[in-house]
Parts: sequence; C-alpha cells; structure tokens
Amino acid sequence: MPNPALLNTAPAVRPRNIRAVVVTSPEEVALGTRIAPDCGTNDVLIRPVVVGICGTDLDIIDGSIDPEFVRYPVTLGHEWSGVVVEAPAPGAGTSHLSAGDRVVVEGIVPCGHCAPCKAGDTNRCENYDEFGFTRHGAMAELLAAPRHLVHRLDRGVSMESGALVEPAAVVIRGLLRASPQPGERILIIGDGTVALLAATIIQLWSPGHVTMLGRRSEQAALAATAGVDSFETDPERISQDFDVVVEAAGAADAVTTAVASANRGGRIVLLGFPGHGVTVPLPIDDIVNGDLTMAGSFGYTSSAWAHVVALLNAGRLDFTFLVTHRYPLAKFAEAISALRHSTGQRGKVILDISSEDGATLLG
Repeated sequence: MPNPALLNTAPAVRPRNIRAVVVTSPEEVALGTRIAPDCGTNDVLIRPVVVGICGTDLDIIDGSIDPEFVRYPVTLGHEWSGVVVEAPAPGAGTSHLSAGDRVVVEGIVPCGHCAPCKAGDTNRCENYDEFGFTRHGAMAELLAAPRHLVHRLDRGVSMESGALVEPAAVVIRGLLRASPQPGERILIIGDGTVALLAATIIQLWSPGHVTMLGRRSEQAALAATAGVDSFETDPERISQDFDVVVEAAGAADAVTTAVASANRGGRIVLLGFPGHGVTVPLPIDDIVNGDLTMAGSFGYTSSAWAHVVALLNAGRLDFTFLVTHRYPLAKFAEAISALRHSTGQRGKVILDISSEDGATLLG
C-alpha cells in the first residue's frame, strides 16, 4: 500500500527538479529528471501516488500510436491518483480543495469552447490535449492540473481504485452507448484491465448472464471476482445470442467475433484499439439483416468521469482487486516488462510513486 505518511505531507519547499519517466522519442524511455511543473493561479499541484500502466503506454513507447494523439518528449501516466500539495481558493461553482486531499484528475483537457465541448462531448474536443499524451503525465513526483479537472476521492476509496477511474470512465461511456437492460446476456471479449472493468461495471445493470471470452485461462479467477459467470478461451464455445457485446481485446479478430456473437437486434461496443491503420472485413449483410447496432467509443467525457467518481465515493464500485502487480518508480522498466511479458494472472500493473520498496506481486 502507499506510504500513509506521504499521503498527507506537503513539501515545505517546492523542488526545482523532479524525477519522471519520459519517452523522449519512440523506443527511448528512461527515468530521469525534469523541471518541476509550473502551477498557475487556477492550477492544483498534486503529488501522484499510484500510477497505472496500460497498453496505450506501450504504444507510446513503441511509437505505434496514431501520431495525432501524442507529442514527444512526454512523461507517461494517464491512469493515476494523487494527493493535493497546493490548491487555489475555490471559484464559482467549484468545491474547496486542501493540501492532503486525495484526488483524481481528468486526463483529457477540453477547451470548453468548440461545438463538441459545448454539447458535452469533451472526448471529441477539436483542440485535443491530454495528460500523458500531449502534455506531461503523472509518472512523476509532481503534476499541475487545471482546478476544474480535479475530483476529490472520499477517504473510503482506495488510491488503487482512483488510479482506475480513467479506464473505468472509458468503459462506462461505452456501456451507456449500448443501453444495457436488466436480465440481458452480455459477452465481453478480452481479459485485460478494460475487459475486467467492463465485467465489474456491467453489474450495475443486473445482467442475466455475463460471459468473458479471454485469451489466457489464468485470468479466470479475476474474471469471476469481477462478476463473470462463464469464462471461455475458445471462440467456438461461444454462442451467438448475446444482447450486448463489448469488444475490449483490441484485436481485429475480436471485432469479427463480436459481430458473429450478437443476436438479432444486439448492440456491439468497440472499446479496444488494435493499432493505427488496422482493418477488418465486415459481413455487411449480417449486420443489416441482424439489425445490429455497432458503436465505437473513444475515451470518456467529463460527465462519464464524474459518474465513475460518484459511484466510487458512494461505495457502489471498488476496483482494488484488479491490482496484481506493484512497483516503485525506480523499477518502472520492470513494470513495463510485466505488462508486456507477464505469465500467470495479471490485472492492473501500477507504479507506487510513494514507495521505494521492491516490487510486489499481489493476489
């Protein structure tokens, strides 16, 4: 667990330099130092405590992400929770934040002025900007963020759950597009963090049955904890009568399976990202004759983010069980390797910025 002493203690003097994991260019990543962030009058200075690592971070390191969505050099870290070091006085319509408050920060920084932002579609802001992609992220000792993007976590919410708000907001935004109904049959394709979050969050709609089609049998126990009723690794054992199909594998063949597995009138949500430029043939007649609805879902909106935080603070969600691997910042390379090459059960891999201890495998 994070060091409790570090959760509530602000440094007396702001450091000039901080440690950070920076990708200077594709395939060039290292832990080094950079100048501490500037903190404007409307910014909150935050000490990251728990930072998750995901497949998109690997894409940034590898240089395989769509170049429209990344700007090198960049500090990694878009899934995280932290503790307030300095906060401005509250403005109109904002709540007070104090040093020591546990918080999460929306990663997408919407301009608030373009047509999508005004319509609430902040994920499609025409002036794309995001922590860990186009601006420095949280794999560092300090981060400054605009006050209106900062959300307080209640004391009963674990910092690990906070670090998973970002992917959970992605999931809940996608699920809302599928309009699940109580008693429906759900198929989740994939067995990584996003798929496991989807299995956890879909329980809010009281599904009739949840099946997960994964790639590794070692994930079955985590899937069961998430609420999955049946775990399969063979697509041939999957029926074709699911009301809602969530593709969270990020693979071309998973999209084909998703279309084949939906019943007539079914809804398919694509959350996975197979890589820039990847294509897949689609049986158009099956989609039309099946009266299927397919929806891609990019990122999350500010409202989806706030929804997840509210559910966590109300005690209706808890993602702590998903964290299986924990590393200190100095061992970031081991954490990246664990994500790339893990064997056995693997949920979320995190960096514990508050710890200098050795790596821990949980569960």
